[in-house]
Amino acid sequence: MNDQPARWSQATVHPDMWTDPADDPRDSEGPGPDGELATLQDFLTSYRLTLRMKCEGLDAEQLARRSVPPSTMSLLGLVRHLVEVERDWRSWISEGDPVPKLYGARDADFDGAVAEQAVVDAAFVDLEREQAATDAALAEHPDLGKRVGKDRIAVRELMVHRVEEYARHCGHADLLRECIDGRVGQ
Repeated sequence: MNDQPARWSQATVHPDMWTDPADDPRDSEGPGPDGELATLQDFLTSYRLTLRMKCEGLDAEQLARRSVPPSTMSLLGLVRHLVEVERDWRSWISEGDPVPKLYGARDADFDGAVAEQAVVDAAFVDLEREQAATDAALAEHPDLGKRVGKDRIAVRELMVHRVEEYARHCGHADLLRECIDGRVGQ
């Protein structure tokens, strides 16, 4: 008896993909966006959608399921972690005091990722709100070379870091999802 889920994909055109190209909200026809800022924003949008896609169709228990001991990582924990990261990025932009943690002390984002639908619903509401707030704060600084905040970080560095953070965690989400129900794909 094997308790590992069988690998599968929803895609029928390319079996190694998450979904068929015609059904993929990240795919667009034609050339990519013009300019560095638009390109960075496009990649960020795509990775944000990827994370949501990796969480779709799962219940609260599955979203809160931990990877492998002693790790506290789960899909829900990743969502909550990215809420905190979005808040931190606004602190990098600001000259003022850091935005306080939403979920509490270090690792509370992962530790508090429990299998309750109210926690799941709140995490996705929090993520949408924090992404919009960070996007709005950065929209005030369209010059990628401008240095902002107390540490004088370049907007370009912050944008690249945002893409990197989501991309890295989408890789984690790929493995977490495959462990939960066997679904694989880009």
